[in-house]
Amino acid sequence: MATETATGLSGHMRGVTVTTLACLAGIGAAVVSGIVVGTTADDAANSLSLLVFGAFVLVQFPLLRLLGVDMDGFGAKDYLYVVFMTFALWFISYTVFLSTGVTF
Repeated sequence: MATETATGLSGHMRGVTVTTLACLAGIGAAVVSGIVVGTTADDAANSLSLLVFGAFVLVQFPLLRLLGVDMDGFGAKDYLYVVFMTFALWFISYTVFLSTGVTF
């Protein structure tokens, strides 16, 4: 019971789980944006990639519940953290895809 308490994940495991899922979701959103929207210079202006990013943000919260994260204790700062981490990884990854012209 070193990593679990009676109510679920410990504070450290909760943080690691939330951060890992947010980062993986950001990279996944970039890959899906590259597949759906494309990776040419003209595709950079397409706002559909933002919808893909938004969908990946929204999907994370039910996944966090399934992974055992206590979402009842989530405040505004926690939600902003998830959105920011997902955005940061999506933005960096998708920018690299657009810059290098990667094809999927």
